[in-house]
Amino acid sequence: MSTRRISSVAHVGNIAIGGDNPIRIQSMTTTNTNDTEASVAQAKRIIDAGGELVRFTTQGTREAENMKNISARLKADGYPQPLVADVHFTAHVADIAAQYCEKVRINPGNYVDPGRTFKHLEYTDEEYAAELQKIDDRLVPFINICKEYHTAVRIGVNHGSLSDRIMSRYGDTPEGIVESCMEFLRIFRREQFSDVVISIKASNTVVMVQSVRLLVKAMDAEDMHYPLHLGVTEAGEGEDGRIKSAVGIGALLTEGIGDTIRVSLSEEPECEIPVARKLVGLIPECTRLRQEAEASIKGDTIILTVPAVATESQQTEAEAWETFQLKASMAVGALLIDLKATKLEIRCPQFSCEQLNALADSILQAARIKFTKTEYISCPGCGRTLYNLQDTIRRIKAATSHLVGLKIGIMGCIVNGPGEMADADYGYVGAARGKISLYRGKVCVEKNIPEAEAVDRLLQLIAEDSK
Repeated sequence: MSTRRISSVAHVGNIAIGGDNPIRIQSMTTTNTNDTEASVAQAKRIIDAGGELVRFTTQGTREAENMKNISARLKADGYPQPLVADVHFTAHVADIAAQYCEKVRINPGNYVDPGRTFKHLEYTDEEYAAELQKIDDRLVPFINICKEYHTAVRIGVNHGSLSDRIMSRYGDTPEGIVESCMEFLRIFRREQFSDVVISIKASNTVVMVQSVRLLVKAMDAEDMHYPLHLGVTEAGEGEDGRIKSAVGIGALLTEGIGDTIRVSLSEEPECEIPVARKLVGLIPECTRLRQEAEASIKGDTIILTVPAVATESQQTEAEAWETFQLKASMAVGALLIDLKATKLEIRCPQFSCEQLNALADSILQAARIKFTKTEYISCPGCGRTLYNLQDTIRRIKAATSHLVGLKIGIMGCIVNGPGEMADADYGYVGAARGKISLYRGKVCVEKNIPEAEAVDRLLQLIAEDSK
């Protein structure tokens, strides 16, 4: 269980991902990519915190072109770390970004396929093959640009943005997520382009873990061994976001899967880096604790005994508690996701029974087993975010935290919006600058509400439904 999966190596600027290289840590800016000063300053904070790659949203030609200025400024100031452009919906933007960034992320769900509408479409085999040919025709020129500029590529599949085409043939399943990725990988391999990293992300830890495992099997079956980027998208913020990330990412890290990670928190991006560094540092100990926890299972209960965490001069009690939360979550995440147990008892003399019981409940909720509080599915924000995300999350939490079992999605824009929060009861999604759309499940029930009124309208919608 502790042996790291052997992957090929992808060269991304001045670093290598995969193989025997260290697990790389990264984050993403939340600034407007057209704002060079703000973007450079935030990238520096991410790198100073220990980030090894920095990703920027490039939703249009202007943003992609400005990556040239951002890259030049950072390198002139002594920051040579690779920069990654994040592209959705507009394939030609990736062509531009590839000339200025060390890596470009493309999303198979919307690179050529149109944005999903959740409509079931019927395809004959010939029609389906024709759609794949469209992807091929568009992707090959991009690959050639990446070859010319020595630019790496991340194929980033999000559960929340699977195309209607994939959904219609495979359903909303790990199999569909994996096939969405494999369609692209087969083209990259045929074109002999190897600087590829893959990510499969979901806000649901069970879907994320099952899909990544299935992808590894699918790649092995076709003799592919590309490095993997891990993350639980829309994990949220605070303790819940950290626990959810540790459950999903940690489940795979303790199985030896993962070459680079991002902890996606609805906080300032530099806050993600220390959490990610802890997860990587805890792999050996949590692999051992996972084995001990599995051996401790009695009936349907895991009895996890975790050693005390030292509180030294450089680590406060609050930081020690965070480390303990991450350690416990990593140790049992896979066991709960695989339903080897459905109850959890945590033992440690360093912390009170109340703390340990609350942590056990949070871990069970993160593993989608037992819901004891409101579930918030909130994105970390990026340059696409269309409102004050962190302030909105605080307001919604303050007003709804008593609604046990309710799931609320809080999304900055429509990239993952309705899709990633598909199992949420309600959704709050940025529709345009200062405008919000509200969802009941996957159905948009109110469009383009002024931001100043949107939280109250969401609460009103929940209250009316509860009657």
